[in-house]
Amino acid sequence: MSEKTLTESSRESAVDAQPEASAKRWWILAVIALAQLMVVLDATIVNIALPSAQADLGFSDGNRQWIVTAYALAFASLLLLGGRIADLFGRKTAFLVGVAGFAAVSALGGAATNFEMLVTARALQGAFGALLAPAALSLLNTTFTDAREKAKAFSVYGAIAGAGGAVGLLLGGLLTDALDWRWTLYVNVVIAVFAFAGGWILLHNHRDAANSKLDVPGTLLVAAGLFSLVYGFSNAETHDWNSPETWGFLIAGGVLLTAFAWWQTRAAHPLLPLRILLDRNRAASFLAVLISGGGMFGVFLFLTYYLQLNLGFSPTKTGVAFLPMVAALMVAAQVSTTKLVPRIGPKAIIPLGFAIAAVGMAWLTGIGVGSSYASAVLPQLIVTGFGLGLVMPPAMQLATGGVAAEDAGVASATVNAMQQVGGSIGTALLNTLAASAATDYLVGKDPRNKLVQAHATIESYTTAFWWSAGLFAAGAVIAFLLFRRGVPEQDASAAPVVHM
Repeated sequence: MSEKTLTESSRESAVDAQPEASAKRWWILAVIALAQLMVVLDATIVNIALPSAQADLGFSDGNRQWIVTAYALAFASLLLLGGRIADLFGRKTAFLVGVAGFAAVSALGGAATNFEMLVTARALQGAFGALLAPAALSLLNTTFTDAREKAKAFSVYGAIAGAGGAVGLLLGGLLTDALDWRWTLYVNVVIAVFAFAGGWILLHNHRDAANSKLDVPGTLLVAAGLFSLVYGFSNAETHDWNSPETWGFLIAGGVLLTAFAWWQTRAAHPLLPLRILLDRNRAASFLAVLISGGGMFGVFLFLTYYLQLNLGFSPTKTGVAFLPMVAALMVAAQVSTTKLVPRIGPKAIIPLGFAIAAVGMAWLTGIGVGSSYASAVLPQLIVTGFGLGLVMPPAMQLATGGVAAEDAGVASATVNAMQQVGGSIGTALLNTLAASAATDYLVGKDPRNKLVQAHATIESYTTAFWWSAGLFAAGAVIAFLLFRRGVPEQDASAAPVVHM
């Protein structure tokens, strides 16, 4: 057989293999999306079930927040370590261990017989989530290299990351109403079976940083720094901003993270190579994810309170009420990643998304004691969801795109860390501001009067919404100033396609 015939034959077989490889990539996206949904769900799914869990296990109101905080603390503080492990030991290995571990400790939490068992399971969920989330995002980044396919994949992933919290509220409500609060944890086992089976069959193990070593001092510094930061902000909710438990941990977190940044310039094998942060678009994207994570909690947390306590919605009905926001976010995610950013660039689109979300939150401040969902909540939710859909998926794609293959895991971990830290900061700040607004409103009024109480809660919600609107408006300005003009360049060598 001649060389020409051989070349033609190999080209034909490559063309024939292309649709199969492409189809396999979309199955990989489905597996990654399932795993990511499981991690994001658990940030909110347990919230709706907390009253039932508290009544069942008999723990105090003071301990209740630790069911949420234990997950956030472990997840945020171990993310960069999880990302580096994925780079060093292989993304498939990290993904599968993360999925299996997450399922096992979810089952442990579902079977909890006391508070200590439940809070331990939640912390372990956070730890396995910190291994799973960066592996999932870096797998997405290295599996899809074609610009159009990558845009579609990130629109799906970004929509799940943005809307997963609302889906968690819906699923948490449905499971608590129909079955039992324990099923908000058991449901992860069902999801994990499909994610693990798909990952085992479809994924290949890539160890792009196999020649590097783990940066132990850097790992300890960043884990302690992120833990202190999230713990400090969590204490601001339960204690006070003047409390040593709040400012002491915040200062310690700042010092530790500064020391971590210094060490990264000295380490032979840095945990977070500074080259990842030095790209202007990537740094702007990290900040966009941080700000959107902080502002989103204003929507989910306080609107959940308003719908249930003021409008009398059941947990299930509350979850359903968020679905239009999820739909708007998913539509905007598809449009922004596949059409707008590839043609116009992020400098116009991401600030526009922040501005739209700010308008939606400001509009939401019009709620009152006797407002209806259809006029005072629904349109505002759709506007806010659409705005966030223009921000989060493109920012996540830009934050992880163009990095060297050996840094894909740690870049993905940084995105997740930004979202988690943003959420912790947003929750603490907005809770504190809302509580102060309610206290100020009650000055000189009779706090025993039910109507006065109702107006005080409305005052607290609208204050939180105004601050969320301000946060999104600041995000619009920051994004406009930091993002470079023009369409981002595609670096074909940055993340090689996964061989099928």
